[in-house]
Amino acid sequence: MTPPINVTQAGGGGAVPKTAVPPPPRGGRILAAAALVAALTGAAAGTAGAVGARLLGGPEPAPAAALPRVAPAPSASLTGLSATAARVLPSVVSVETRSAGGSGFVVDGSGHILTNAHVVRGSGTVTVVLHDGSRLTARVAGADDDEDLAVLEVDHPGELTPATLGRSSELSVGDQVLAIGSPLGLSGTVTSGIVSALDREVRLGGSRRTAVQTDASINPGNSGGPLVNARGEVVGVNTAIAASRGGGNIGIGFAIPIDRAAPIAERIIRN
Repeated sequence: MTPPINVTQAGGGGAVPKTAVPPPPRGGRILAAAALVAALTGAAAGTAGAVGARLLGGPEPAPAAALPRVAPAPSASLTGLSATAARVLPSVVSVETRSAGGSGFVVDGSGHILTNAHVVRGSGTVTVVLHDGSRLTARVAGADDDEDLAVLEVDHPGELTPATLGRSSELSVGDQVLAIGSPLGLSGTVTSGIVSALDREVRLGGSRRTAVQTDASINPGNSGGPLVNARGEVVGVNTAIAASRGGGNIGIGFAIPIDRAAPIAERIIRN
């Protein structure tokens, strides 16, 4: 039997550090200068040629013909993964705590949001940021640390858009999926990939659990966000990544199957 994989939880995404955009490399400036010189040289040569033609009594050079322009494409409704992302994004929230950050998604019309337990651990109340930028206070209704799942509750459910839950049991290796969340505090980030493996055994904290493996990019701050299929149905809860020694995403992410997460969320809500 393959031993469980040690993974890193994908929570803790804070605000993006304000870093200056690096200047272009010196080589780029040299190339740009060379191109400018070439352009000026060409212009000078063209001017000289035109003057020479006039001095010699030759015909005036014909004006340059205008290059054809591509007509703007007619507007069309979103299709494919663009339509999938547009359908799911209103249901995804950023979760902010005093010490960390993560993601979550709305699961019903009563103000309940599903996320990872490690995102809100130690917090009684958190702030959720909706897709339109609205900020709401949410309380932690309950959590299951062994399954790394938690449910949040807000007092204004009318402002929330519930996601559609699918069935992870219907997934196949190779299916297209999207991971949506707030990696490094970048809310509304969508990455795409495929289902790389099913029932992959991983070690989360002190527990061994099976997970959906995907190569959709998952980074710190994605924890608690949805993994959705091409129809826009939630099939998993993004929770962890396998990281190299140097850190960062290496294309191996894991999500809690929604078939396991949904009953746990329902139990937390009932209690």
